[in-house]
Amino acid sequence: MENTKAKKKMGLTTKIFISLIAGAIFGMILHYFVPSGQVKDAILVEGILYVVGQGFIRLMKMLVVPLVFCSIVCGSMAIGDTKKLGTVGVRTLAFYLATTALAICVALAMGNTLDPGVGLDMSAISANATEVQTMESTSMAQTLLNIIPDNPIGSLASGNMLQIIVFALIVGVILAKLGEKTETVGNFFSQFNDVMMEMTMMVMSLAPIGVFCLISRTFAGIGFSAFLPLAKYMIGVLLALCVQCFFVYLGLLKLFTGLNPIKFIKNFFPVMAFAFSTATSNATIPMSIDTLAKKMGVSKRISSFTIPLGATINMDGTAIMQGVAVVFAAQAFGIPLTPMDYVTVISTATLASIGTAGVPSVGLVTLTMVFNSVGLPVEAIGLIMGID
Repeated sequence: MENTKAKKKMGLTTKIFISLIAGAIFGMILHYFVPSGQVKDAILVEGILYVVGQGFIRLMKMLVVPLVFCSIVCGSMAIGDTKKLGTVGVRTLAFYLATTALAICVALAMGNTLDPGVGLDMSAISANATEVQTMESTSMAQTLLNIIPDNPIGSLASGNMLQIIVFALIVGVILAKLGEKTETVGNFFSQFNDVMMEMTMMVMSLAPIGVFCLISRTFAGIGFSAFLPLAKYMIGVLLALCVQCFFVYLGLLKLFTGLNPIKFIKNFFPVMAFAFSTATSNATIPMSIDTLAKKMGVSKRISSFTIPLGATINMDGTAIMQGVAVVFAAQAFGIPLTPMDYVTVISTATLASIGTAGVPSVGLVTLTMVFNSVGLPVEAIGLIMGID
């Protein structure tokens, strides 16, 4: 029974990894061994592989607006309950958002140090790259004003994610404040959020097919030259995760609590191992609360609030992946990023973390939002998805 469950949990991850390898091999076979012609170019590369791959990208994009809106409304409804714990809730929220912003800064710095996208020319694959490069930069004042929606419905229709996030935050806080008066509306958003979670998992079940087609088409166009940048991207994410875990987190732990970081890791290692094996922070909530109470002496009254809240809004791993991915995509498509773009990425990814559910791979959905905020083509997600 346990083996069956393990296989089920690892099934999608294994399939995506196999699809990544198989797609890369198939794409290189097409690139190096199959001569150009009607069958290869029109039917395979620009026909089947293009349609199926882009179809999957469109399904991912289809999820973004309703998923993020509902998730953030539900998340901010929980944030609205911080009055129950007074200053603890406010400090917890501020701490979570601060660590997320730090995580993105670490990721952007690591990405610019390793230059994972340098040497990978994706401009020939995307027709949008030229258009993006000609986009005009926006002033700081206008960027701040653009965060506030003048027409929330228009923002939802056009997919202006920063405005959607702000509107959703306000709606969620008001729903929490009104409580029983708006119980029906609150239940609607909670249930619709469940619907979007299920839809996300359905779309992600198609990921192996989408990854195979996207990777195959990419490698069919650029051959073996994509391997080194992908390896550098993966190393960049892993190094940034290590910096965040062992320097930022443990440094803050020592600063605020005085606890021995090694002792903390020893006591919390079973939870960390469980989170790693399931790839979902939501699954660790009961185990985290229990471990904090029994091994760390943390009150369940506190942990039962802060841990679920953290699983909802403190998505630093996702933020790190998105930060390195932004640098990777910008370099791969030859799109220079300005300091204002980096500020936009930090603010967008930090706010997006509030709406990122604690389930495997959902960060890839909100990654499209981060890409859109600075005008990067979403085609790069096809490469990133395989090794996510």
